[in-house]
Amino acid sequence: MLLSKLVGERTKTNPSDATIPSHILLLRAGYIKLVSNGIWSLSMPAKRIARKIENIIREEMDAVEGQEVSFPVVMPKELWAESGRYYSIGEEMVRFKDRCGRDMVLGMTHEEAAVHFARDAVNSYQQLPFMIYQFQTKFRDEARSRGGLIRVREFTMKDAYSFHTDYADLEKYYYRVYDAYTRIFKRIGMKDVVAVKSDTGMMGGSVAHEYMLLTDVGEDTIVLCSECDYKANIEVAVSKRENVRDADSAKLEEVYTADRADIASVSEYLGVPENKTVKAVCYFVKGSEKPVICFLRGDLEVNESKLKKVISAEIVPANIKDVPGLHAGNIGPVGLSVPDAVIVFDASLKGLNNLVGGANKPEYHLKGIDFDRDLSVKEFYDVAKVKEGEYCPVCGKKLVLRNGIEVGNIFQLGTKYTKTMGMTVLDKEGKAINPVMGCYGIGIGRAIASVAEESHDEKGLIWPMSIAPWQVYLCALRTDDPSVREKSEELYRILTEEGVEVLFDDREASAGVKFSDCDLMGIPVRVVISPKTLQRDCVEVSTRDKKIQKDVSYNDAASALKALISQLSG
Repeated sequence: MLLSKLVGERTKTNPSDATIPSHILLLRAGYIKLVSNGIWSLSMPAKRIARKIENIIREEMDAVEGQEVSFPVVMPKELWAESGRYYSIGEEMVRFKDRCGRDMVLGMTHEEAAVHFARDAVNSYQQLPFMIYQFQTKFRDEARSRGGLIRVREFTMKDAYSFHTDYADLEKYYYRVYDAYTRIFKRIGMKDVVAVKSDTGMMGGSVAHEYMLLTDVGEDTIVLCSECDYKANIEVAVSKRENVRDADSAKLEEVYTADRADIASVSEYLGVPENKTVKAVCYFVKGSEKPVICFLRGDLEVNESKLKKVISAEIVPANIKDVPGLHAGNIGPVGLSVPDAVIVFDASLKGLNNLVGGANKPEYHLKGIDFDRDLSVKEFYDVAKVKEGEYCPVCGKKLVLRNGIEVGNIFQLGTKYTKTMGMTVLDKEGKAINPVMGCYGIGIGRAIASVAEESHDEKGLIWPMSIAPWQVYLCALRTDDPSVREKSEELYRILTEEGVEVLFDDREASAGVKFSDCDLMGIPVRVVISPKTLQRDCVEVSTRDKKIQKDVSYNDAASALKALISQLSG
């Protein structure tokens, strides 16, 4: 490829609306261009990276007996109504009518399409297990697109769906894909990826793992044990907490706290630590004004994913000013009377005494709350987020929190979709059963951005050889010199004929401009031909990370470069 013909602008200027390195550098290097909020065009170099990532994934999916298929982006309402998700998914899913007035949706995932594809063609246990996968455009009307390709609305994803006779077979295959994903991210060039237990979310199912690239700019929080192999997304992470009860219980006492309505100010005013207070967090059941009140220790935060599972309902933040019996900032567990409210107590409160909580009237709190004496709580639940420094549920050592970008996910879906959509096969006894499903996803654009986030320096991107848009950046200095032009074009032709991917900078530009663009674009190997190198009958070869810099004889350049590419390919 001649750089003079490449469509895409490179710039030294940092874009004003980009805040993280991958977003900044992908824009500056001309790899992506914004079309609308969360919707991007990919230039030729980015498309070449995407194709290489897809090919790596395709090889690994084929190695676990995957069958590549293609499902439509647009689907009829009826398909999603069968599973129930047409009604349960909110504004993230785009619904519209076609020219004939039929209700349609834009696919944001393809479980329904996969079951529809398989249910008429598969009717016996002898046809199981199998896995089908695709690379397809999806649209999810994300409320908060961010970070360039990290969180978008339109994206290309590899999604795969496996079908099994029972959970034992699913479990066995699930961990084959688990291992395949580990290989995929290693081959793509990601260096710090961990697989963690995660929430199943809107996908459903019972078991799920996310593959997280650990990075400070990640918006997910990962809980890791400093000693053992415990790893989990904070949405599902658990910890060991010590509920320490004081030897003596103080009497229950009402105290005036004026307009102090948050834990920090009440704690400071009364001279008690925040872990000796009771926090009340209020929600409504989604689609209603049914209150949900969650009580937990004052120094902790509610884990909404856990809370939703406890009450088996979706929740939204509550505006409680019109709810009788609730006084914002003064809600407490003793004497609370709110008809029809769902009240949940976190396990962090079990057995504690001498706590401060709201008095359920304005400007007052209660001191001396004793959960054993003053309340009759039937059950406590784990609905609090894990905190840094709490103890591992496996080995008891301290937990640490890291940020991460989700680069892939796998789910054990069970029969959620095959049952609702009426897919059955006959088992060995001739009985109709619903196949058990698994699903497995990787976002291509997010993979590009994640590698960029992990592999860059102050000068630009540093692509691993496995997915680099080109392997070699051929930099001709002084293209007005006939010898330079002739030798550069000859080497470009030889390398191309021998299967080396070359970006030839044939522009009439200064050495500084060309070197800057090479570093910015992140091409792994740079080859410089100039009047000075030709005087020495050599070319200058260097790697993007500057670990290798050497002169190579012009006549040996092609073979030397192929050997270097093989070395960098690992």
